[in-house]
Amino acid sequence: MRHFGHVPPEVREGLFHRQPVAFTADSPARTLAVALGATLYSPATRPRLAHDVRKQATRGVVSMVLCLEDSIDDADVTGAEDNVVRQFTDLDRRGGDLPLLFVRVREPEQITDLVSRIGPAVRLLSGFVLPKFTEESGVPFLEALVAAEAACGRRLYAMPVLESPELMHLESRYETLGGIRRTVDKYRDRVLALRLGVTDFCSSYGLRRAPDMTAYDVQIVASVIADVVNTLGRADGTGFTVTGPVWEYFRVQERMFKPQLRRSPFTGRAEQLRTALIEHDIDGLLREIELDRANGLLGKTCIHPSHVMPVHALSVVSHEEFTDAVDILKPERCGGGVLRSAYTNKMNEVKPHRAWAERTLLRAEVFGVAREDVSFVELLAAGLEVRAGTRECGMNAVTE
Repeated sequence: MRHFGHVPPEVREGLFHRQPVAFTADSPARTLAVALGATLYSPATRPRLAHDVRKQATRGVVSMVLCLEDSIDDADVTGAEDNVVRQFTDLDRRGGDLPLLFVRVREPEQITDLVSRIGPAVRLLSGFVLPKFTEESGVPFLEALVAAEAACGRRLYAMPVLESPELMHLESRYETLGGIRRTVDKYRDRVLALRLGVTDFCSSYGLRRAPDMTAYDVQIVASVIADVVNTLGRADGTGFTVTGPVWEYFRVQERMFKPQLRRSPFTGRAEQLRTALIEHDIDGLLREIELDRANGLLGKTCIHPSHVMPVHALSVVSHEEFTDAVDILKPERCGGGVLRSAYTNKMNEVKPHRAWAERTLLRAEVFGVAREDVSFVELLAAGLEVRAGTRECGMNAVTE
């Protein structure tokens, strides 16, 4: 797997100062946690699930979740489990390049049961997504994961979803976060990333954010995100990768506010791309992705293929970020100090900015470094053009 691997090599050459590196499901956990990128969810009931997985792999998706939980009706669970087993068998039989594959379960028992039933095709499974995770509910899931791992002889990762009402309610939040931290610390080698269930957060108060608002505009949700990152996303070696919340919209909605994309980055033919992004509410997604990273989150839960390339395009490290990070981490500067950036527009303070620089270079390894004159617009356009099988940056490229 390689981010932007679906883009022709000659196009990538023109986009990247340093191209994204290839990785596999057996790469180190630290690499995989960053490489998740836009994790695309799909209901496990889809009859052509294996076909969908292979198709999305050719379009730049590197991680997918086959969902047995909230995306399907309670009455469909047994059939969906059977479908997951069939589809893994089909994927194993046909072969080919596939994304990292996870299954979102409802109960701990599903983990051991599915691993047993999937059989040899379990080699295609990277792990499980664990819903409504707290200390009390999470331990049985993680114990089941350990048992399943021992039974199949394959490393399996957990991605707990932080979405319980106890985490949302102020009077129980800090105790709940403390319990989650104790639990994931104990199973640290099996926890790949922590995911935020913002839709469930909103549900606790009967809220739903509009397409021209981000999760950070809903203050009660933003406060939970801040506390999760504060407790579980620290850069001192105790933290975990925390992924961004889902963006729910993928069709035209009536707007109350102006579009959030400035015209200046979209010149010439790219103006058509800007129009398509606005018409399909992707401008709000782009803003939320930027706010995710500013608030310590990396990657994002996605429920529509059109969301994947915006996440990946904005995950590429800019040439300016890369230059700053390299300067900060030069061995001769290990003693600290302050220096003017090579772009002469900011101060780089070596010790305070060191953790940022280390994280930036890890992201640069996985997502690449853009050329000096390449912005997210060119990266996004290139990825969308390949997805749509066209050289036009129009609506079809955004929605297909």
